[in-house]
Amino acid sequence: QDPRLLEPLSSLTAPRDIMMKSGGGWVSHTSNVFVEYATTGNDEDSIIAGETTNIPISQANLSKDIFKVFTFAEILSAPIFDEMKLKQVGRSLTQILDDGIRLNHGKILDRNVYTGITKTGVFGLVNNTAVTTGAVANGAAGTPAWNTKTPTEILKDINLIIEQTWVASEYDLTGMANHILIDPVNYAYIASTPVTIAATETILDFLLKHNIAKNQGRELNIFPCRQCLGAGVGTTQRMVAYVNAENRVNMDLTVPLSRVMTAPNVHSGAYETLFASQIGQVKMLFLQTIRYGDGI
Repeated sequence: QDPRLLEPLSSLTAPRDIMMKSGGGWVSHTSNVFVEYATTGNDEDSIIAGETTNIPISQANLSKDIFKVFTFAEILSAPIFDEMKLKQVGRSLTQILDDGIRLNHGKILDRNVYTGITKTGVFGLVNNTAVTTGAVANGAAGTPAWNTKTPTEILKDINLIIEQTWVASEYDLTGMANHILIDPVNYAYIASTPVTIAATETILDFLLKHNIAKNQGRELNIFPCRQCLGAGVGTTQRMVAYVNAENRVNMDLTVPLSRVMTAPNVHSGAYETLFASQIGQVKMLFLQTIRYGDGI
């Protein structure tokens, strides 16, 4: 008998694509405070003369955004007789069920990060309706799909969406996208297709070396994301470009997955343990720093 326990295949990538802030305790909501600045008077430069009696006054306007927090809870019920039977073959039913709950919790985290808990009106990284969305341009072949475009045309798509976040951020480099998610099919294509016949580098290598972010001293990352499959308008493939930084996009994990309580249940002949955690929604603090490009 193979002594290994073969678990379901699973891919959890949320920690790679967003900053998760731990701590805060049991809460109903989280919030962020934003500030806007202004100056009184007609002279926007605040330049005064020697006889001036009206000096501009600096002003600040504070506002608060409220974000939802969800409570994840699941019960581990391990019948005592089944536990004792499995111990005869060196297994632990409690450990098996514990691993299953943690796997399910990881999947919920992933779903929340990329698509949100849609039944509650919360969205994720790839489907937020408040994010500006545009279709990528057609290439020389007459279609926007990357598998019909030249490496230069694909680079143009990458540079354009990065530039759009830069312009929307009023040319603040910290608002220039440095993280791009694309569907696995297109990722496999650019990662395996050489730029030239000599095959010295792939299209992916070419994109990472010659993009506008790299030119401005910002390291660009391009990763595959299965949630981008069909996420675009008309079920097209979507490219998501954003700033992967805690002060631009993040998610609260106010209570990590924990064992809340354990008690015996005589009626079911089992020990039951309640696991729970609290998960916040994806917080896009600056919508200027994220863009969607559909049709790739």
